[in-house]
Amino acid sequence: MAAVEHARPDFGMKMKRLREERGVSLRQIADTTKISIGVFEALERNDISRLPGGIFSRAFVRSYAVEVGLDPEQAVRDFLVQFPHDSVTVGSPHAPQSGHAPRTRRRERAVAIVALVAISVLIGVFLLLTIASRQ
Repeated sequence: MAAVEHARPDFGMKMKRLREERGVSLRQIADTTKISIGVFEALERNDISRLPGGIFSRAFVRSYAVEVGLDPEQAVRDFLVQFPHDSVTVGSPHAPQSGHAPRTRRRERAVAIVALVAISVLIGVFLLLTIASRQ
């Protein structure tokens, strides 16, 4: 994966422009949120390779958005639109749904059902053998 994404819309540039329009510095955001300036610089450069991923990246986006007066949930949705990678979207209710998700869920459900049936059969066989050995 490339270090910097060049997809549209440009999430980082938009965030930087809005931050600058509101007269907020990265230092102010970092001091308030206790998050490294480097994280926010990476966000503004669209360099997700510098972010830890998953819930942490989304939390950084939320914190940044709050500090510049944006709707944090909308900022996360915008972020996920530009970066729909598994490392970013894992566990997010805002992640765009792919066409494969229902098929994967069905497969997982089928595997779980087969496993439960197999376990039930093994327990039944064990109980039958235990009862038979006592008689």
